[in-house]
Amino acid sequence: MDKRNYQKELDKVLEGLDTRPSLLLHSCCGPCSSYVLSYLCRFFDVTLFYYNPNIYPTAEYDKRLNEQLRLVGLLNDDLRKVRGGDQAPVLPAGACDIRVINGTYDPKVFERAIHGLEDEPEGGRRCHVCYELRMREAAYEAKKGGYDYFATTLSVSPHKNADWINEIGSELEAETGVKHLPSDFKKREGYKRSIELSKEYGLYRQDYCGCAYSLKNESNGTVPTDSLTGRMI
Repeated sequence: MDKRNYQKELDKVLEGLDTRPSLLLHSCCGPCSSYVLSYLCRFFDVTLFYYNPNIYPTAEYDKRLNEQLRLVGLLNDDLRKVRGGDQAPVLPAGACDIRVINGTYDPKVFERAIHGLEDEPEGGRRCHVCYELRMREAAYEAKKGGYDYFATTLSVSPHKNADWINEIGSELEAETGVKHLPSDFKKREGYKRSIELSKEYGLYRQDYCGCAYSLKNESNGTVPTDSLTGRMI
C-alpha cells in the first residue's frame, strides 16, 4: 500500500475552500505553532486550543503556556500591521486575528491515560495515547464551539508520527462530526520554518517533548535529537 501524503490531502482541502471556515487548532507549544499558524491563518479563522496535561513539571507548563500566549500576541500585532499597510514578516493581508482557549491543566488526566505504559520507549504506545488524549479534547471542544474543522500542530515535529495523528483525527471526525484537517506540517520545510520563526520571535524551545518520561529519557541520552537544532521537540 502506498504511503499517504497528508500534505497533498491538505492541499486538496484548501483548494476546495470557497469561504473562510472556522478552525480549532490544538497546539503543543509555541515553536511548533509558529509555522502552522502562519500557514493556516491564510485560509481559516483560527482559534488556538492549548491543552497539554502531559507537560511536566508545572513550572515547565507555565513557561510553555506563557510563550504560547506571547507568540499569539506578536502574531496578532503583525496582523494589525498588515491591516495598517505596513510590511509584516509572517502573515498575509486578510488573515484573521488568532484567539486562544486555554484548556484545563490536570496532569492526573495524563497519568491515568498512560497507566501501564510508563516503560514504553519514546515514540511508542504511550505517545499514541498522548496524541489521542489531546486530540480528543480538541475534537470535542470544536464540537461544543461549533467549529468547522479541528487539527493539531503535532505533525510539524519530525519526532511525531503523522500517520497516527491523522488516523486518530479521522476516527474523531467520525465520532464527533467535526471535520479533521489532514496534515503533515513538517513537509515543505515546515519544521525548518518553525525554527526560523522561533528565532525571529525569540521563543523558548524546550529540550524535551513534555512529559516526565521524555524528560527522563532525554537526561539518559536515549531520545534522538534533531540535526538542525540538537534538540528534541
